[in-house]
Amino acid sequence: MELQELLIREAVRDTIARYNHAGDRGRFEAMVGCFTTDGVLTVHDDTRHEGRGALIAFFSGVRGTTSGRGELTMLRHCVTNTLIEVNGPDAATARSYFFVLTDIGVDHWGTYHDHLVADPASGRWLFTSRSVRTDGYAAGSFFAP
Repeated sequence: MELQELLIREAVRDTIARYNHAGDRGRFEAMVGCFTTDGVLTVHDDTRHEGRGALIAFFSGVRGTTSGRGELTMLRHCVTNTLIEVNGPDAATARSYFFVLTDIGVDHWGTYHDHLVADPASGRWLFTSRSVRTDGYAAGSFFAP
């Protein structure tokens, strides 16, 4: 493996971590900053949010959906087994497993499927698309539909 591929892989991991750390802290602008301006988030293969304005609106509303389930005081996304494919000097894909800890313990779990590109303006790698699929929810989940 060449040095450039290693640098790309680390930059992709950094974007994934920045996204989740920002989300866990309610820093939605920082989360959206992990996407290109026309980036797309697809949730469960059917709900699509395109562009930074739509992403901010979606993320801002997520915590509001938990209000009827008690008080959410802790949120931590744990991402594992990230498999990165470098598709060239400015494009990559990644697949990861995640589980989310809340006040009840493990709350829900699933997978991310990401497409990223190098952004010359910021020097970072950004999501052009992120697909989130939740595979299961614990009893009492703050996020179960």
